[in-house]
Amino acid sequence: MHISLKEDEVAILSGHSGTLALAKTVGKFFYLETEREELVLFTEPDDLMVASSFGTGDKVQRGLRCTLYQIRELGAPLIVLPKGHPASSRLKTVVSIGARTRLSCKISPGTHPEQDVLCGPEEFQDIEVLAEPGGANVKGFDAKKGETIIEML
Repeated sequence: MHISLKEDEVAILSGHSGTLALAKTVGKFFYLETEREELVLFTEPDDLMVASSFGTGDKVQRGLRCTLYQIRELGAPLIVLPKGHPASSRLKTVVSIGARTRLSCKISPGTHPEQDVLCGPEEFQDIEVLAEPGGANVKGFDAKKGETIIEML
């Protein structure tokens, strides 16, 4: 499924048990903080920020937009927790940044520094989000069973 996405927009993909939000990185760089090091992620203008949440509804959508805004516009860092960290199960939103993100329900939230895999609910297992000029290509999302909304970031 192709989604047209401008620099100031966010796409919300809502399922039955989870929600994804997509926004362009607009070529900014981002800090990724791990237990041992700080990495700088350099991006291309069409690369994407993908945020995932285990929940649906207006409150979750506002939270996802807020998370993307804090990271992209305010420069908040991405924090990677060590495997087995007790906060992992309490995370409400997790984010991946890059040209390609695949969703997996088989990983612990917030514990993967690799920016091509993101924790998501079981219904989003194996969804792949690819950056494209002017938008995104979301493979594996059943638009008939979910909802797609484009809004201002």
